[in-house]
Amino acid sequence: MSSGTSEPTVFFGSGPVAAKCLQLLLKHTSVEAVVTKPRPPHHRGTVPVLDISHSHGLRVIEASTKRELEAVLSKETFTSRYAVLIDFGIIVSKKVIDIFELGIINSHFSLLPHLRGADPITWAIANGDETTGVSLMLIDEGMDTGKLLSYRTLHITENETTPELTDRLISLSDELLQEYVPAYLSSELQPKNQPHPNRATYSRKLTKADSLIDWNEPAVAIERKIRAFLGWPGTRTTLGSIDVIITSAHVSPAESELSKRCGDGNYLVIDTLKPAGKKEMPARAFLAGYKHRI
Repeated sequence: MSSGTSEPTVFFGSGPVAAKCLQLLLKHTSVEAVVTKPRPPHHRGTVPVLDISHSHGLRVIEASTKRELEAVLSKETFTSRYAVLIDFGIIVSKKVIDIFELGIINSHFSLLPHLRGADPITWAIANGDETTGVSLMLIDEGMDTGKLLSYRTLHITENETTPELTDRLISLSDELLQEYVPAYLSSELQPKNQPHPNRATYSRKLTKADSLIDWNEPAVAIERKIRAFLGWPGTRTTLGSIDVIITSAHVSPAESELSKRCGDGNYLVIDTLKPAGKKEMPARAFLAGYKHRI
C-alpha cells in the first residue's frame, strides 16, 4: 500500500482526540475544510480543533446538531471526493454522507464489530480486554456498521490507562489513514463487510454516575475502572469524611494503611489520589494530612 495522498479531504471532528488526529493528518494530507462543533457558550478555555484550524488558515464549518449539519452543508461546495471523521460527536445522515463521492471514512478505535458506539477505548480497559485496535470504516446510517477498509490490532499493556492507550491508538489511526486511504481512492482497495456481525458488542457513553466506586465489585474490576476512567469521569469515593478521586491503585490480598476491602475479599491499595479541590498526591502525603479524618 502507498503512504499519503495528494487528494484533499474534509475533516469532521470536535473533541480532543479529533484535535490530535487533525494535527497528524495535516502533516501528509491537504485539508479543504474542517467541520466541527462551535465553541460552547461561556467556555473560557481553548477549543483545540478550532485553534488548530485557525492557526492553519483552514475553512471552518460549525454545526451543533444533525439537522443543523445538514442545513449548513447543503450551502457548501467541496472539491474533495471523500471526508475523514474522528471524534465528531454528531450523528451524520445519509444526506451528508452522499455529499462526498467516495463517502466518509471513520477511524473507529476498536476492532469492529466489537465495541461499536461511544467510548470504546475506555470500555476496552474497563472490560479487561487484552487487545483493541483501529478500524477504518466507511460510515453508513447504522451505529458503526459500515464496510471496513482495514483494521489493525494493538495489545493493551498491563497497567495502561485510557490517556496512554488513546495516544497509541491515535498514532496507529494515522498510520492506517496514510497507508490505506490512497489505495481506496485509486480503487486498489475495496471495502468489505464487517466480520461476524452477529457477534457485535456495544459500548455506551460514559456519564458522571459511572465515576462512583461500588466496593462490592471485585478488586480487579475496580482497579481496571480506575485506569479506564482516568481523566473522565474519574473514580470517586469517600474516605472517612473526605471526598476523593482515586487516580492509581493496585490489588492485594492483604490490607494496608490506605486500602479498601472489595467484594471478592481482596483489597484495593490506593497509590495516588486527589482530595476534593486539591492536587493529586501519593497515599503517603494524603495520610500525613488527612489521617485524622479517615
